[in-house]
Amino acid sequence: MSTREAIIHIADQLIRDKGFNAFSFYDISKALGIKNASIHYYFPTKTRLGVSVVKAHQAEAERLMRGVENSDPVTKLNAFLSIYTHTKAEGRVCIVGSLATDLHTVDAEIQEELKKFVNSIIHWVTGILEEGKKQNIFFFTVPARTKALMVITNMLASVQLTRLTGDKDFTAIKKTILKELKA
Repeated sequence: MSTREAIIHIADQLIRDKGFNAFSFYDISKALGIKNASIHYYFPTKTRLGVSVVKAHQAEAERLMRGVENSDPVTKLNAFLSIYTHTKAEGRVCIVGSLATDLHTVDAEIQEELKKFVNSIIHWVTGILEEGKKQNIFFFTVPARTKALMVITNMLASVQLTRLTGDKDFTAIKKTILKELKA
């Protein structure tokens, strides 16, 4: 992992653990054993770092999407759900949940990048649901985009809420989403 990638990785962890406004370049330099100037070399501002973190999540989501693009809708939906399973296993909240909390206190560049990322996820999940409905695999009565928003918000909130209630509830929520779509 390059120094730039390590900085993004640590910043991502700090954002999802503490929030964007609760960490500094010092926290990253301390974690990596490098000087603040080294961080500024790659990221002149915290905003540029924040944008890079969101872009890294977008790139990872795109890899996931490409990896399942020729799969059936259930496999694709499970791939989407795996994002939250992984986040839960890390003991963190998702980047969207963390930055959405700080949305009105971060620069417009981060807001815009986050909105692009969220819209790509909504588009992906909507497409999965439309495909599943067309193939008579998924059943729902609301518009596919609305159902996608319901699935996404359920998973986003479940990661945070089940930090308090436990893994069993997270698993139950995830299974219920799939069960209700197939009913």
